[in-house]
Amino acid sequence: MAMAMLTCLLLIHLITLFNRSRGLDFDYLNVHELLSSTHRRPPKISTHHLPNPAAVCNLSLQLHHRDSIFPNHLHSISDLFRRDFQRVAALHRRLVSPHYQLTDFTSNVFSGLDQGTGEYLVRLGVGTPPVEQYLVVDSGSDVIWLQCQPCSQCYTQSDPVFDPARSTSFSPIPYSSPICALLSGGGGGGGAADDGKCHYQVAYGDGSYTRGTLALETLTFEAIAVGEVAIGCGRQNGGLFVGAAGLLGLGWGPLSFVSQLGGLAGGSFAYCLPSSGSEAGEMVFGRSEAVQVGAVWVPLLRNPRAPSFYYVGLTGLGVGGARLTAVGEDEFELTEKGGGGTVVDTGTAVTRLPAAAYQALREGFNAASRLPAAAGVSIFDTCYALGGYGSVRVPTVSFYFAGGTELTLPARNLLIPVDGAGTFCLAFAASPSDLTILGNIQQQGIRITVDSANGFLGFGPNTC
Repeated sequence: MAMAMLTCLLLIHLITLFNRSRGLDFDYLNVHELLSSTHRRPPKISTHHLPNPAAVCNLSLQLHHRDSIFPNHLHSISDLFRRDFQRVAALHRRLVSPHYQLTDFTSNVFSGLDQGTGEYLVRLGVGTPPVEQYLVVDSGSDVIWLQCQPCSQCYTQSDPVFDPARSTSFSPIPYSSPICALLSGGGGGGGAADDGKCHYQVAYGDGSYTRGTLALETLTFEAIAVGEVAIGCGRQNGGLFVGAAGLLGLGWGPLSFVSQLGGLAGGSFAYCLPSSGSEAGEMVFGRSEAVQVGAVWVPLLRNPRAPSFYYVGLTGLGVGGARLTAVGEDEFELTEKGGGGTVVDTGTAVTRLPAAAYQALREGFNAASRLPAAAGVSIFDTCYALGGYGSVRVPTVSFYFAGGTELTLPARNLLIPVDGAGTFCLAFAASPSDLTILGNIQQQGIRITVDSANGFLGFGPNTC
């Protein structure tokens, strides 16, 4: 589909070579600093050199943790656990359901809003003239949508609900359009009413939903306007939605924002997730800025049962610089039937591992850390009493990927405070299935690049 008001040049295809380097064995967690400030120790990542593409076209946005945007909707750690459980349960149900159909659009969409307002948001302009709105960022969803007037059922959001009648660039998509066919896929995701317009409906795993019409509209990223973007104009929305106006889908499906940009941005975007108390992170669309020299590159894998998700080939885990021999590659294998595998997901906070792999990780971490134990908290069963310490020595955790690439995480991405008394817990949990989910706590502070056009995901080298 055409993108008015934006022209870019598709540059080069990447030639990737993998180069492994050993990460740090231990790191120091500043307990007092983490409880009271937002300073981040950058992660140690292995290096890989790429050609430096010339700067041509980039869209950039600030990326905010939801707690920094909606102070009136601050949630406790128990709320995070509840939302995370709902998110993981929804992913699990969609992947193992015997009723899953490739033609069912709603089965392919899993929203960060499934957890509440979602964890991370961007602010962009919608319509002409542009009206600023907060949208949840979700790497596991395709459809872009926001609440619209007239709204027969809308939840409370921080900004006024978008009124398409005030936008000169708003254009409803007819049911006969090929774009509407992408939505329905021959199944139940889209349809036509007596008005002949393309109607969409998306249902999420916790019972939340959005319904409305599909339309072409202009989205503005600071000074850059991107025209004719297919978005959902939601007039019936309900569930656990709070604060944000809607969702910016960044998945691998045909209606995601990345796919709609296509060659205009080189099929690449990058993001750096801030922690809940940090300044804003950044999200960039466009090859010249998104694709970084020195990044660690791992191949993206396709799962036909979950085509919106970005899978990577995880092969093992390490603690304190030593690989866990009890964790084999088959623990993370993506099967021919679409089971297992490792998803990189911005909407899940806590990384989930298959039960055997998680057990090996927690035992290895406990043995290497020798920290004073504390009682478990909700989904966390590996916690420590650190209230009396200024800083503690913590073993690092490494992810090993196909091709020999290694990502080593520092203490800040491993232990998180769960109360004000200094109780910290290992931010990993057992998965209810063989699906591995690389959550956003482990992604925080690391620049992550998704090169969907060439099928690679990069870590670093820059941090935030």
